[in-house]
Amino acid sequence: MTYAHKIDKAESAIDWRQSAVQIERRLRAFDPFPGGLATLAGQPLKVWRGDVVAGQGQPGSVLAASDAGIDVACGEGALRLTDLQRAGGKRLPAAAFLAGHPIPAGAAFDPPNG
Repeated sequence: MTYAHKIDKAESAIDWRQSAVQIERRLRAFDPFPGGLATLAGQPLKVWRGDVVAGQGQPGSVLAASDAGIDVACGEGALRLTDLQRAGGKRLPAAAFLAGHPIPAGAAFDPPNG
């Protein structure tokens, strides 16, 4: 047997400087708890699922937003966020999330604390 420590919520903060592949793997590992935590315009946003896509830009910047998802530049590649949740809200697919909370291309996620 090998001991695995309990996952702390602080570990769920998404560092957009990491590669899209690393972030996508962390999201899968942290579903169903604690999920990935990102901050957009000072508002916490839980990210549950994403797909690695082609793209580049400043890490954390939104490259595009469509019904397919929100493409965010990472340290290497880009991640299409497909399942999201606002604080106090429920988990939604990207199309439903964007219908109530549009995110324009060019917006930027806040860097993680620490």
